[in-house]
Amino acid sequence: MILTTTPNIEGCTILEYKGVVFGEVIAGVNFIKDFGASIRNFIGGRSSSYESELINARSQALNELQERAMQMGADAVIGIDIDYEVLGENSGMLMVSASGTAVRLRR
Repeated sequence: MILTTTPNIEGCTILEYKGVVFGEVIAGVNFIKDFGASIRNFIGGRSSSYESELINARSQALNELQERAMQMGADAVIGIDIDYEVLGENSGMLMVSASGTAVRLRR
């Protein structure tokens, strides 16, 4: 399965547009990560725990998008867009959503 942010794939012809496909993940961020990030915020530097959480959530959203596209009979997803939101009463949840157009290709 080809996943791309571009509207087409070089060397391939789009035979059929299967439809818009989504993958969403909502991940909680725990107290220990919050505490470590607050220390990093005070002294400076990167928060590897938050970065790791973001990378995992993005990967899961793209995997879900790919699985849904395969269920539609697609062999690629074009025009992928990834959005991030912070949710919850104390902004303790991270939502990552990936969307794109599922297509069938001729290679």
